[in-house]
Amino acid sequence: MMKRRNFLQLTGSTLAALGMSHLDIINQGNRYAKVLAENTPRKLALLVGINKYPKNRQFSNELKGCVNDVHMQKELLIHRFGFCPDDIITLDSEQTRDELLPTRKNILHKFEEHLIKQTKPGHIVVFHFSGHGIILQDPKPIKDCNPNFLEYNSALAVMDDIDDIKDKYVLDIMGRTLFLLRLALLKQDVTKVTMLLDSCFSGGGTRGNFVERSLPGNGSEPHPEEIAYQKSWMDKLGIKDENAFKELRCRNNGNGIVIASSEKGTQSYDGQIIPQLDAGAFTYFLTQYLWQETNTVGKIITEIKNPLSLLSKQKPVVDGDKTQPIFFIDTKSIPPSEGVISKIKGEEITLWLGGVETQSLANMQKNAKFAIFNNHGEVLGEVALTSPPNLLDTKKTNILEAKAKLLSSLATLNLQPGMFIKEISRIIPANLQLNIGLDPSLTKDIGDARKNISQINRIEAIPAQANTLYSKKVEYILGRMTEENRKKQTNREDLPDIDTIGLFSEALEFIPGSFGKPGESITDAISRLKPKLTSFLAIHILKQTLNPNSSKLDVEASISLLEQPNTIITKTQTSRVKSNQTQPNETYSRVLPLNKLFQFEIKNNTDDNLYVMVILIDVTGKPYVVYPYQNRIKNETLQIKPGEPLIVGKLGQIELKAVEKGIAEALIVTSRSELKNAAKMLQQLVRETRGGGRGEANQPIDISRGEPVAVIDDLLDDLSGSRGGSSQPREVKAENIATLSMSFLVG
Repeated sequence: MMKRRNFLQLTGSTLAALGMSHLDIINQGNRYAKVLAENTPRKLALLVGINKYPKNRQFSNELKGCVNDVHMQKELLIHRFGFCPDDIITLDSEQTRDELLPTRKNILHKFEEHLIKQTKPGHIVVFHFSGHGIILQDPKPIKDCNPNFLEYNSALAVMDDIDDIKDKYVLDIMGRTLFLLRLALLKQDVTKVTMLLDSCFSGGGTRGNFVERSLPGNGSEPHPEEIAYQKSWMDKLGIKDENAFKELRCRNNGNGIVIASSEKGTQSYDGQIIPQLDAGAFTYFLTQYLWQETNTVGKIITEIKNPLSLLSKQKPVVDGDKTQPIFFIDTKSIPPSEGVISKIKGEEITLWLGGVETQSLANMQKNAKFAIFNNHGEVLGEVALTSPPNLLDTKKTNILEAKAKLLSSLATLNLQPGMFIKEISRIIPANLQLNIGLDPSLTKDIGDARKNISQINRIEAIPAQANTLYSKKVEYILGRMTEENRKKQTNREDLPDIDTIGLFSEALEFIPGSFGKPGESITDAISRLKPKLTSFLAIHILKQTLNPNSSKLDVEASISLLEQPNTIITKTQTSRVKSNQTQPNETYSRVLPLNKLFQFEIKNNTDDNLYVMVILIDVTGKPYVVYPYQNRIKNETLQIKPGEPLIVGKLGQIELKAVEKGIAEALIVTSRSELKNAAKMLQQLVRETRGGGRGEANQPIDISRGEPVAVIDDLLDDLSGSRGGSSQPREVKAENIATLSMSFLVG
């Protein structure tokens, strides 16, 4: 397999004043985008997404998220980065016009005509590809600049039929070709070029509820057309021979930045990121992040590794100057948002929700509220959802759109498409449940597994379909460790024994500590796993309150080693903190050494007392309340006063130490309201587990030993100010709470 680095080297109108009862506005999306684009360099984009490949492309599972990637990227470029819609061309496999299908000819033609021929110095160029990658035999390999050389070249798999499959020729676009196209832009002094490649060049097949974006190469060779095309560009660029080309390539003398969704040896995943929304994991998290915050390329890639790490082992990689702002566009003057008004028709307002927190978007309900504001951050009014995102839309073209109505406005409101929105409150659905996929490795035990899991309250079993994927998004997968499943594990240390039953992530990475002994019956396995499953459900429910970007509280949290308190391992904060920062954000290792004492620091930068709870989820998925710990569970001890940081884990307190390798996570819940109900539930749990003893105990509270869902339900009652329990929807407001997440690698 070739080195991943080697591939990267190759590769307006102001509207009349409106009242509450009269919103007679037509869709002005294109006009608004053109206004945004005025007085800035021209911005050109070519976006390619391929879900469906010809049947002779040698793979069994269609991709489902690539076309959605294109839609998400297009809305982001228009509304967040000021691209004019007329300057964005999309090619995708669901187009009905032949000239807009992502064939090799169309992709290269549009690249030449739209990107190369129209650009001038100072212009901005974006090329995005979502689809399969493939490894090809390289007829002209370059050995000198790659000590780990292999005679292969990565390529982007296009939509063409392969007529010469028996001769192993494919029409795919090689990394060598992309490098030449970058040189063509460089020759015109166009240096602000960004290539986003959401595909991979290893693996193939399915992993859990995801498809790997990679086709088997099987010794395929580039088509003679591809070789001739490369030769024509070498002639146009004055590259006289292979030695001259090799010199350019070895120096990486391309321009701009290439961002690849996965590094060497890791896969790029396509599947349901939230229920019914198929997308590339990389493109989804990148796009969501960029609605909420823009930054340097290096910082952005570091930040999106956090949500990716909880989903899979996928690791994006950058080639180019990481200190540049994304797309070479500085948007620091534009406030963070979670979407825009995309259409207005009569009294109906359509919202595009590309930047909403994943957990909130997955379960968004009617009556959730958003503030409308302009690009100066001035709040102009509020809307409430009348119809949540149409996640069941079979065409998938408007999958992140929601309908809303205006609640309030200023006396004069120039409302128009393109105005930003930010979440004010969300509705936590009643009786949220956890979906557990049943892996085909369970074979004849699938029926019994489904029956036993159905007896656990609020947990549903979802059998795999014929193509090994699932009809719904699953949070975890129950399966047997087979030789095949063993081969799919990224972490090869301490693998469970063959023929043991346990839990996998939705990307089929095994969950440490969840596997039993060989020969265990499915009934016994589910009985053993019941406490873990209910703990997973509890955390799934709590994560519906995650809101670092919409919270109006000014809160930050960090983790550091006790012996090096000034060296931060990982840190998170609300957007209110970020917007007040004048210095660039730092990057952190996110790696916590084994057997080292560590501590949390939580800062309350508001003017009021806040109440706090810290839940640590270890690498096995077990949740512990580490603040308050066992001898500090009275509600009054949960307060953080303004300007007084809370340290959890300092000497003389609870001792925090990681003792097993893997991915761990911390959830920090802060609230203006007292956490009375949750505190009482924790007090009861401590009494029960201690047998009524009253002695001092600087120990975490293992909520899996009691009723973890009840603990979280009581906490949600505190956060929402209601007492309806899980049977009723609960509203949580951004002005009252902040729930933050920090994931980190223990090792």
